Amino acid sequence: MKEIVLASRNAGKAREVQALLDIPGLSIVLLSDLLPDEFVIDETGATFEENAWIKATLVCQATRRLALADDSGLEVDALAGRPGVHSARFAGALATDEDNNRLLLASLAGVPRAERSARFRAVLALAAWRSGEVVRVAQTEGALEGFVIDGPRGQGGFGYDCLFEPLARPGLTTAEISLAEKNALSHRGQAVRALKPTLEAWFERSASV
Repeated sequence: MKEIVLASRNAGKAREVQALLDIPGLSIVLLSDLLPDEFVIDETGATFEENAWIKATLVCQATRRLALADDSGLEVDALAGRPGVHSARFAGALATDEDNNRLLLASLAGVPRAERSARFRAVLALAAWRSGEVVRVAQTEGALEGFVIDGPRGQGGFGYDCLFEPLARPGLTTAEISLAEKNALSHRGQAVRALKPTLEAWFERSASV
């Protein structure tokens, strides 16, 4: 059986990962399909890599299945890499996207465009349960370089998309391009596609056992 437990309760993210992997017969299972709401992961890592492995390891231990986790965020050079691993909670634990965007713009007030360089980064971690323990199978990552603009534009995407203009699509934010084009460019898209050969080989070996 080609199955992966995604360390997320976000059905949209599951559909995105499934489409990017494009592996026939693959089933992406959400945490909400297997574990109660009380199962909460504390993302205590100082880096995207650490948080991705924390999530993959805990989900693999809890389900004893192949587990995939990602950690991602926005790094702004003028802010010494912030919000980074705190991207989703930049303005506080209960912050909305709008709250985070307002704080980001306030933090960059007066900073000229040439100094607003930034990147979206994503790290994926794949863990498997073997012989009573978690085995680290693979880690991949991706990055999308660009700039933070001075005000929101676009209705698509989520998070900081409306403030991020990728170098690959000058004049447009990641909230203004199509989902297909965003997936082709995005940090998460790069990381998922880099993982695909490892997953295909894993399922092929599993099928032959």
